[in-house]
Amino acid sequence: MPTTERLESFIAAVEGGAHAKAIEDYYTEDATMRENQAEPRRGRSTLVAQETTVLERTESVVSTCVRPVLVNGDHVAIHWIFEFTFKGGGRMRMEEIAWQRWEGDRIAEEQFFYDPAQRKPG
Repeated sequence: MPTTERLESFIAAVEGGAHAKAIEDYYTEDATMRENQAEPRRGRSTLVAQETTVLERTESVVSTCVRPVLVNGDHVAIHWIFEFTFKGGGRMRMEEIAWQRWEGDRIAEEQFFYDPAQRKPG
């Protein structure tokens, strides 16, 4: 179960724009991450590589945690809003719920729930 301090530190890292670094610092080595019902991506190094690939296409990402964050033992639900500005000028706003299972002070499993129609850059 994450401490309040650890969870707040994770949220601050994401809101501060350190997306790939947050995966390195807050996920277990064998962590999984999945989008809606898609097959999960496995392994922290895979997750960091995927995040880095996404970030390389962006000019900026503004990440906002919408409070309250819900915590029940090892399970955490975070409502996120991400505003992407892509290289070349496209923009995209994504609103999602991240459902996490923590092992101690690290995220072992994460699943994102969102409307896929949001993924079309404008």
